[in-house]
Amino acid sequence: MAVSHSPADVAIFAADGAREMRPSGVMQRPPRLLLTLLGDYWWQRTESLPSAALVALLAEFGVSDSAARAALSRLTRNRLLVTSRSGRRTYVRLSDRAAQILDEGARHIFSFGRGCEPWDGMWSLLAFSIPEENRAVRDALRRQLRWLGFAPLYDGLWVAPRDQVTDVIGLLGELGISTATAFRATAVPGIEPDGLPQRAWDLDDLRARYDAFITVTGQLQARALAGLISPVEALVARTRAMDEWRAFPGLDPDLPVELLPAEWPRAAARELFITTYDQLGPLAAHRVRQIIGRYNRDLAAKAAYHSSELTATVAR
Repeated sequence: MAVSHSPADVAIFAADGAREMRPSGVMQRPPRLLLTLLGDYWWQRTESLPSAALVALLAEFGVSDSAARAALSRLTRNRLLVTSRSGRRTYVRLSDRAAQILDEGARHIFSFGRGCEPWDGMWSLLAFSIPEENRAVRDALRRQLRWLGFAPLYDGLWVAPRDQVTDVIGLLGELGISTATAFRATAVPGIEPDGLPQRAWDLDDLRARYDAFITVTGQLQARALAGLISPVEALVARTRAMDEWRAFPGLDPDLPVELLPAEWPRAAARELFITTYDQLGPLAAHRVRQIIGRYNRDLAAKAAYHSSELTATVAR
Protein backbone atom coordinates (compact mmCIF):
# COMPACT_ATOMS: atom_id res chain seq x y z
CA MET A 1 0.00 0.00 0.00
CA ALA A 2 1.38 3.41 -0.92
CA VAL A 3 2.34 5.75 1.86
CA SER A 4 1.04 9.28 1.60
CA HIS A 5 3.71 11.94 1.37
CA SER A 6 3.59 15.64 1.97
CA PRO A 7 3.38 18.21 -0.84
CA ALA A 8 7.00 19.09 -0.08
CA ASP A 9 8.10 15.53 -0.86
CA VAL A 10 6.00 15.12 -3.99
CA ALA A 11 7.08 18.57 -5.19
CA ILE A 12 10.43 16.99 -6.01
CA PHE A 13 8.67 16.51 -9.35
CA ALA A 14 7.81 20.16 -9.76
CA ALA A 15 9.65 22.15 -12.40
CA ASP A 16 12.87 23.79 -11.27
CA GLY A 17 12.49 27.43 -10.45
CA ALA A 18 15.66 28.21 -12.42
CA ARG A 19 15.99 25.73 -15.26
CA GLU A 20 19.34 25.33 -16.92
CA MET A 21 19.93 24.06 -20.46
CA ARG A 22 22.08 20.95 -20.67
CA PRO A 23 24.18 20.19 -23.76
CA SER A 24 21.64 17.56 -24.79
CA GLY A 25 18.76 20.01 -24.57
CA VAL A 26 17.25 18.34 -21.51
CA MET A 27 16.61 20.99 -18.89
CA GLN A 28 17.01 19.24 -15.55
CA ARG A 29 19.54 19.31 -12.80
CA PRO A 30 21.43 16.00 -12.48
CA PRO A 31 19.80 14.84 -9.19
CA ARG A 32 16.28 15.28 -10.52
CA LEU A 33 17.26 13.87 -13.91
CA LEU A 34 18.57 10.72 -12.24
CA LEU A 35 15.34 10.32 -10.25
CA THR A 36 13.36 10.75 -13.46
CA LEU A 37 15.39 8.05 -15.21
CA LEU A 38 15.12 5.60 -12.32
CA GLY A 39 11.38 6.24 -12.15
CA ASP A 40 11.03 5.67 -15.88
CA TYR A 41 13.24 2.58 -16.35
CA TRP A 42 13.77 1.02 -12.90
CA TRP A 43 10.22 1.46 -11.63
CA GLN A 44 9.29 -0.65 -8.58
CA ARG A 45 12.55 -2.59 -8.75
CA THR A 46 14.50 -3.19 -5.53
CA GLU A 47 17.80 -4.41 -7.03
CA SER A 48 20.82 -2.16 -6.70
CA LEU A 49 22.52 -0.84 -9.82
CA PRO A 50 26.26 -0.18 -10.22
CA SER A 51 26.89 3.51 -9.60
CA ALA A 52 29.12 3.53 -12.68
CA ALA A 53 26.11 2.53 -14.79
CA LEU A 54 24.14 5.51 -13.48
CA VAL A 55 27.05 7.83 -14.20
CA ALA A 56 27.13 6.47 -17.76
CA LEU A 57 23.37 6.90 -18.06
CA LEU A 58 23.62 10.56 -17.07
CA ALA A 59 26.43 11.01 -19.59
CA GLU A 60 23.82 10.43 -22.32
CA PHE A 61 22.44 13.83 -21.31
CA GLY A 62 25.75 15.66 -21.28
CA VAL A 63 26.27 15.36 -17.51
CA SER A 64 29.96 15.12 -16.57
CA ASP A 65 31.27 12.31 -14.38
CA SER A 66 31.94 14.72 -11.51
CA ALA A 67 28.45 16.22 -11.71
CA ALA A 68 26.88 12.76 -11.88
CA ARG A 69 28.77 11.55 -8.81
CA ALA A 70 27.84 14.75 -6.97
CA ALA A 71 24.19 14.02 -7.82
CA LEU A 72 24.52 10.50 -6.40
CA SER A 73 26.03 11.88 -3.20
CA ARG A 74 23.33 14.52 -2.83
CA LEU A 75 20.49 12.05 -3.33
CA THR A 76 22.09 9.68 -0.82
CA ARG A 77 22.38 12.47 1.77
CA ASN A 78 18.72 13.30 1.19
CA ARG A 79 17.77 9.66 1.84
CA LEU A 80 16.48 9.15 -1.70
CA LEU A 81 19.19 6.64 -2.64
CA VAL A 82 20.72 3.80 -0.63
CA THR A 83 24.30 2.76 -1.39
CA SER A 84 26.16 -0.48 -0.74
CA ARG A 85 29.52 -1.97 -1.73
CA SER A 86 30.55 -5.28 -3.25
CA GLY A 87 34.30 -5.54 -3.56
CA ARG A 88 35.52 -2.36 -5.20
CA ARG A 89 32.17 -1.50 -6.76
CA THR A 90 29.50 0.79 -5.33
CA TYR A 91 25.86 -0.09 -5.91
CA VAL A 92 22.83 2.17 -5.62
CA ARG A 93 19.10 1.65 -5.27
CA LEU A 94 16.10 3.85 -4.62
CA SER A 95 15.09 4.19 -0.99
CA ASP A 96 11.56 3.20 -0.04
CA ARG A 97 10.80 6.86 0.50
CA ALA A 98 12.03 7.77 -2.98
CA ALA A 99 10.03 4.97 -4.61
CA GLN A 100 6.84 6.14 -2.92
CA ILE A 101 7.50 9.75 -3.88
CA LEU A 102 8.13 8.71 -7.47
CA ASP A 103 4.85 6.80 -7.56
CA GLU A 104 2.87 9.75 -6.19
CA GLY A 105 4.60 12.21 -8.46
CA ALA A 106 3.96 10.03 -11.51
CA ARG A 107 0.29 9.72 -10.65
CA HIS A 108 0.06 13.48 -10.38
CA ILE A 109 1.83 14.04 -13.69
CA PHE A 110 -0.09 11.45 -15.70
CA SER A 111 -3.49 12.32 -14.24
CA PHE A 112 -3.05 16.03 -14.98
CA GLY A 113 -5.41 17.17 -17.73
CA ARG A 114 -7.26 13.86 -17.84
CA GLY A 115 -10.59 15.59 -17.28
CA CYS A 116 -11.99 17.93 -14.71
CA GLU A 117 -14.56 16.93 -12.13
CA PRO A 118 -17.65 19.15 -11.96
CA TRP A 119 -16.75 22.44 -10.32
CA ASP A 120 -18.68 23.62 -7.26
CA GLY A 121 -17.78 27.28 -7.84
CA MET A 122 -15.61 27.38 -4.71
CA TRP A 123 -12.05 28.66 -4.59
CA SER A 124 -9.33 27.73 -2.09
CA LEU A 125 -7.48 30.78 -0.79
CA LEU A 126 -4.36 31.20 1.30
CA ALA A 127 -3.32 34.50 2.83
CA PHE A 128 0.10 34.65 4.44
CA SER A 129 2.74 37.06 5.67
CA ILE A 130 6.32 35.81 5.95
CA PRO A 131 9.12 38.27 6.81
CA GLU A 132 12.13 38.78 4.57
CA GLU A 133 14.47 37.06 7.02
CA ASN A 134 12.51 33.83 6.36
CA ARG A 135 12.87 34.13 2.59
CA ALA A 136 13.89 30.47 2.17
CA VAL A 137 10.68 29.32 3.84
CA ARG A 138 8.61 31.77 1.80
CA ASP A 139 10.20 30.59 -1.46
CA ALA A 140 9.59 26.95 -0.53
CA LEU A 141 5.94 27.73 0.23
CA ARG A 142 5.43 29.50 -3.09
CA ARG A 143 7.08 26.70 -5.05
CA GLN A 144 4.98 24.02 -3.42
CA LEU A 145 1.78 26.05 -3.72
CA ARG A 146 2.25 26.11 -7.48
CA TRP A 147 2.60 22.33 -7.46
CA LEU A 148 -0.78 22.20 -5.70
CA GLY A 149 -2.39 24.39 -8.37
CA PHE A 150 -2.24 27.79 -6.64
CA ALA A 151 -1.24 31.11 -8.15
CA PRO A 152 -0.83 34.59 -6.60
CA LEU A 153 -3.87 36.81 -7.04
CA TYR A 154 -2.29 39.61 -4.99
CA ASP A 155 0.82 39.83 -2.82
CA GLY A 156 0.35 37.30 -0.06
CA LEU A 157 -3.00 36.00 -1.37
CA TRP A 158 -2.93 32.80 -3.43
CA VAL A 159 -5.91 31.04 -5.02
CA ALA A 160 -6.71 27.60 -6.47
CA PRO A 161 -9.91 26.45 -8.15
CA ARG A 162 -10.18 23.16 -6.24
CA ASP A 163 -10.46 22.11 -2.61
CA GLN A 164 -6.80 22.14 -1.56
CA VAL A 165 -7.25 23.41 2.01
CA THR A 166 -6.29 20.13 3.69
CA ASP A 167 -3.07 19.88 1.68
CA VAL A 168 -2.26 23.53 2.39
CA ILE A 169 -2.75 23.13 6.14
CA GLY A 170 -0.38 20.16 6.11
CA LEU A 171 2.15 22.15 4.09
CA LEU A 172 2.01 25.09 6.49
CA GLY A 173 2.61 22.78 9.44
CA GLU A 174 5.54 21.10 7.72
CA LEU A 175 7.19 24.44 6.96
CA GLY A 176 6.47 25.80 10.45
CA ILE A 177 4.35 28.71 9.18
CA SER A 178 1.79 30.09 11.62
CA THR A 179 1.11 33.52 10.07
CA ALA A 180 -1.27 32.22 7.40
CA THR A 181 -5.01 31.67 6.92
CA ALA A 182 -6.57 29.11 4.57
CA PHE A 183 -10.23 29.20 3.60
CA ARG A 184 -12.71 28.52 0.78
CA ALA A 185 -14.99 31.08 -0.83
CA THR A 186 -16.95 31.97 -3.96
CA ALA A 187 -16.50 35.05 -6.12
CA VAL A 188 -19.20 37.69 -5.59
CA PRO A 189 -21.39 38.22 -8.68
CA GLY A 190 -20.82 41.48 -10.53
CA ILE A 191 -17.04 41.64 -10.06
CA GLU A 192 -15.21 43.41 -12.86
CA PRO A 193 -13.17 41.07 -15.10
CA ASP A 194 -9.87 42.40 -13.69
CA GLY A 195 -10.98 41.32 -10.23
CA LEU A 196 -11.89 37.71 -11.06
CA PRO A 197 -9.78 35.02 -9.36
CA GLN A 198 -8.84 33.35 -12.65
CA ARG A 199 -6.82 36.39 -13.66
CA ALA A 200 -4.12 35.00 -11.35
CA TRP A 201 -3.10 32.89 -14.37
CA ASP A 202 -1.79 34.31 -17.63
CA LEU A 203 -3.94 32.22 -19.94
CA ASP A 204 -2.56 33.79 -23.11
CA ASP A 205 0.99 32.81 -22.15
CA LEU A 206 -0.19 29.36 -21.05
CA ARG A 207 -1.93 28.78 -24.38
CA ALA A 208 1.28 29.75 -26.19
CA ARG A 209 3.22 27.23 -24.09
CA TYR A 210 0.73 24.48 -24.90
CA ASP A 211 0.84 25.36 -28.60
CA ALA A 212 4.65 25.24 -28.60
CA PHE A 213 4.60 21.88 -26.81
CA ILE A 214 2.11 20.50 -29.34
CA THR A 215 4.24 21.69 -32.25
CA VAL A 216 7.53 20.23 -30.98
CA THR A 217 6.07 16.99 -29.64
CA GLY A 218 3.99 16.53 -32.78
CA GLN A 219 7.14 16.71 -34.88
CA LEU A 220 8.82 14.21 -32.57
CA GLN A 221 5.90 11.82 -32.86
CA ALA A 222 5.89 12.08 -36.67
CA ARG A 223 9.61 11.21 -36.79
CA ALA A 224 9.06 8.28 -34.44
CA LEU A 225 6.20 6.93 -36.55
CA ALA A 226 8.44 7.18 -39.62
CA GLY A 227 11.14 5.12 -37.88
CA LEU A 228 13.63 7.99 -37.90
CA ILE A 229 14.56 7.97 -34.19
CA SER A 230 17.42 5.88 -32.78
CA PRO A 231 17.45 4.41 -29.25
CA VAL A 232 20.01 7.08 -28.23
CA GLU A 233 17.76 9.92 -29.40
CA ALA A 234 14.63 8.24 -28.03
CA LEU A 235 16.02 8.19 -24.49
CA VAL A 236 16.85 11.89 -24.51
CA ALA A 237 13.70 12.96 -26.40
CA ARG A 238 11.37 10.96 -24.14
CA THR A 239 12.94 12.43 -21.03
CA ARG A 240 12.69 15.93 -22.47
CA ALA A 241 9.00 15.42 -23.27
CA MET A 242 8.40 14.28 -19.69
CA ASP A 243 10.32 17.26 -18.32
CA GLU A 244 8.34 19.73 -20.40
CA TRP A 245 4.97 18.14 -19.64
CA ARG A 246 5.80 18.00 -15.93
CA ALA A 247 6.03 21.81 -15.87
CA PHE A 248 2.38 22.27 -16.83
CA PRO A 249 0.78 21.29 -13.49
CA GLY A 250 2.70 24.18 -11.92
CA LEU A 251 1.43 26.59 -14.57
CA ASP A 252 -2.11 25.33 -15.15
CA PRO A 253 -4.24 24.35 -12.13
CA ASP A 254 -6.68 22.34 -14.27
CA LEU A 255 -9.01 25.32 -14.33
CA PRO A 256 -12.66 24.28 -14.76
CA VAL A 257 -14.05 24.43 -18.28
CA GLU A 258 -16.34 27.29 -17.24
CA LEU A 259 -13.32 29.52 -16.67
CA LEU A 260 -11.35 28.69 -19.83
CA PRO A 261 -11.32 30.29 -23.28
CA ALA A 262 -12.79 28.33 -26.16
CA GLU A 263 -10.74 25.52 -27.77
CA TRP A 264 -8.37 25.27 -24.83
CA PRO A 265 -5.37 23.10 -25.94
CA ARG A 266 -4.70 21.20 -22.70
CA ALA A 267 -6.52 18.00 -23.70
CA ALA A 268 -4.80 17.87 -27.10
CA ALA A 269 -1.40 18.46 -25.49
CA ARG A 270 -2.00 15.70 -22.94
CA GLU A 271 -3.06 13.17 -25.57
CA LEU A 272 0.03 13.96 -27.63
CA PHE A 273 2.31 13.66 -24.61
CA ILE A 274 0.85 10.31 -23.53
CA THR A 275 1.01 8.72 -26.97
CA THR A 276 4.53 10.00 -27.71
CA TYR A 277 5.87 9.07 -24.27
CA ASP A 278 4.52 5.52 -24.59
CA GLN A 279 5.59 5.22 -28.23
CA LEU A 280 9.23 6.07 -27.45
CA GLY A 281 9.32 3.75 -24.42
CA PRO A 282 10.64 0.55 -26.06
CA LEU A 283 13.44 2.33 -27.92
CA ALA A 284 14.48 4.34 -24.85
CA ALA A 285 14.43 1.23 -22.63
CA HIS A 286 16.63 -0.57 -25.18
CA ARG A 287 19.22 2.19 -24.82
CA VAL A 288 19.06 1.97 -21.02
CA ARG A 289 19.65 -1.78 -21.19
CA GLN A 290 22.63 -1.21 -23.47
CA ILE A 291 24.20 1.15 -20.93
CA ILE A 292 23.55 -0.98 -17.85
CA GLY A 293 24.71 -4.05 -19.76
CA ARG A 294 28.24 -2.69 -19.91
CA TYR A 295 28.41 -3.30 -16.15
CA ASN A 296 25.91 -6.10 -15.44
CA ARG A 297 23.99 -8.00 -18.11
CA ASP A 298 21.62 -9.69 -15.67
CA LEU A 299 20.51 -6.34 -14.23
CA ALA A 300 20.29 -4.81 -17.70
CA ALA A 301 17.67 -7.37 -18.72
CA LYS A 302 15.41 -6.12 -15.92
CA ALA A 303 15.24 -2.52 -17.11
CA ALA A 304 11.86 -1.66 -18.64
CA TYR A 305 10.02 1.46 -19.61
CA HIS A 306 7.38 2.98 -17.35
CA SER A 307 4.23 3.60 -19.41
CA SER A 308 1.24 5.82 -18.69
CA GLU A 309 -0.91 2.66 -18.46
CA LEU A 310 1.23 1.27 -15.63
CA THR A 311 0.70 4.49 -13.67
CA ALA A 312 -3.05 4.35 -14.24
CA THR A 313 -3.12 0.73 -12.96
CA VAL A 314 -1.29 1.68 -9.76
CA ALA A 315 -3.59 4.69 -9.26
CA ARG A 316 -6.58 2.33 -9.21
